[in-house]
Amino acid sequence: MAQPFGKTYTKDIRIKILGTPEIDTAKIAIREMQLPYTVDKFLEIYRGKVKAELQHPPLMPGARELVQHLHKHNIPIAVATSSAQDSMELKTQDHQDLFKLFSHIVCGSTDPEVKHGKPAPDIFLVCASRFPDRPKPEQCLVLEDAPNGAQGAITAGMQAVLVPAPDVPEECRKPATIVLGSLREFKPGMFGLPEFD
Repeated sequence: MAQPFGKTYTKDIRIKILGTPEIDTAKIAIREMQLPYTVDKFLEIYRGKVKAELQHPPLMPGARELVQHLHKHNIPIAVATSSAQDSMELKTQDHQDLFKLFSHIVCGSTDPEVKHGKPAPDIFLVCASRFPDRPKPEQCLVLEDAPNGAQGAITAGMQAVLVPAPDVPEECRKPATIVLGSLREFKPGMFGLPEFD
């Protein structure tokens, strides 16, 4: 979306955008790259690209095993994604067996209860409130791939395990409780959860 205007989508801009709701993604991209789009036009093109390019994303290594493990041990789990509902459904269509194991899914770009996107804590607080037992923030553990998400979880009073892309700078990793190179490195016992069999 930037290239036709001679603009570059840099790593620094990507880090600012990672984990934000779609409207914030649009605003940040337009501002940072000085793109000649309105927010609505940006989102129209963006959603078209998501539909075309993100239909079959792979799971993060270790994700399937971790979700199945937590579900097997009756640990309540949910998804708090900045994606819009339609984008989330598109991205997860190949993994419905896994996503059915989650108690619920909160889509920050389209959920009216989520007033502010990551790095604000809203999505995590809304997500926690939808569990039947409504756990306190300090009882929640968030697994995140975006620094904005880790920051939001910490701001919410939760613990955050960050599994970032390798090129995420060190300073962006600091808010997380712990940073891992892969979900396969996650040790549930560190957080009072049942260890893998």
